[in-house]
Amino acid sequence: MPTTAPRRSFGALWASQAASNLADGLLQAAAPLLVATLTRDPLVVAGMTVVQFLPWLVVTLPAGAMADRMDRRRILTAGNWLRAGGFALLALTLANGWRHVALLYAAVFLAGCAETMVDNAALTIPPRLLRREQLERANGRLFATQSVINTFIGPPAGAALFALAASAAFYTGAAAFALAGLAALLLPALRPTSAEHERRRPTPTSITQDIRSGWAHFWHHDLLRRVAFISAAINFFGSATGGLLVLLVTGPYHVPVSRYGLFVAVPAAGAIVGALLAARVVPRIGGGPVTWLAALVPAASYAILGLGHHTPLALAGMFCAAIATSLNQIVVSTLRQATVPDELLGRVTAAYRLVVLGVVPLGALAGGLLGRGLGVRATFVAAALGLALAALVFASRVTTQALRDAERPAPSTARASALSSS
Repeated sequence: MPTTAPRRSFGALWASQAASNLADGLLQAAAPLLVATLTRDPLVVAGMTVVQFLPWLVVTLPAGAMADRMDRRRILTAGNWLRAGGFALLALTLANGWRHVALLYAAVFLAGCAETMVDNAALTIPPRLLRREQLERANGRLFATQSVINTFIGPPAGAALFALAASAAFYTGAAAFALAGLAALLLPALRPTSAEHERRRPTPTSITQDIRSGWAHFWHHDLLRRVAFISAAINFFGSATGGLLVLLVTGPYHVPVSRYGLFVAVPAAGAIVGALLAARVVPRIGGGPVTWLAALVPAASYAILGLGHHTPLALAGMFCAAIATSLNQIVVSTLRQATVPDELLGRVTAAYRLVVLGVVPLGALAGGLLGRGLGVRATFVAAALGLALAALVFASRVTTQALRDAERPAPSTARASALSSS
């Protein structure tokens, strides 16, 4: 990092994201535990997934437009404090003995709406702070921190706090969100630059027009669209198999329930390794091969799981698949940050995430239907074939040279002027 100011600014972003991820991890364990104590109705329990992902379908595009119109520092601060307030109110109701699943649904939906704003804005900030050659390393640190906290720290702590008192887990999550908002205040102002204001001034637009222009930029950018479809396919088949993994592992693989955690921890470790190695691996092998591997390695892992019986081999496949998908996340994030003009970055990021995350509930539903009709093992094999086919269709023109050619000129002086104007 070239100067002390950008280093401090990225440190503030990193700290804010770490605190936010801690809160997410705490609530990742506490929310399902709470709903399980309130009802045993499978439909009501499954409704948590719908409520959690619904904001990504209805709020993401407006959130992206806001990121391009407003100070992104304020979005991070307000979004995290909104989540803090929502979960603090939920904890207060629990402490006073008011327990109803509708309250949890409301808090989760509110948090999901705020999360779309925070995540879209956060993903657009690194190119305002850092030079192009620093983005892989910076994105790797952010993704590694997210993986560690969301998997190894947050959920166990959330479960332990919930065991003490249900309200304790949600009070702690609220406090972590509040800290994330405070850390975001240490960022420089990230308002649209004067050049961006000048480009807007001759043709002022509405939010709806901004959303349409962002979607159009994303959809007509062939390379971004292709990598989005690849990531969507990875998420679709990942969610289709993810819900059935526990049935496969504790059934045909005869793994004791007490050891099921390995099938969660090992892929999480792979994701962390991939994020930490990205700055070295991606420049050496190129973004094109990484994109192919991100689809083909998980496809091979699904085939191993569906056809095999050997637990260490299955875990090895999942570990390698997680490395590949983690590397791909960083390649795609860096591509967006280095390709899309800053005044469009929030909207294009939102359009991308609408495609990539919108398929998650659809994949889970498809996996459940296939599992019921074909059986668990056959579903994993079908996922392997489907993901391999998706790689052949969408990754055929995603090459390292194409990724490099797509990058826009991003002189460091532009970012320096943006920082100085804050």
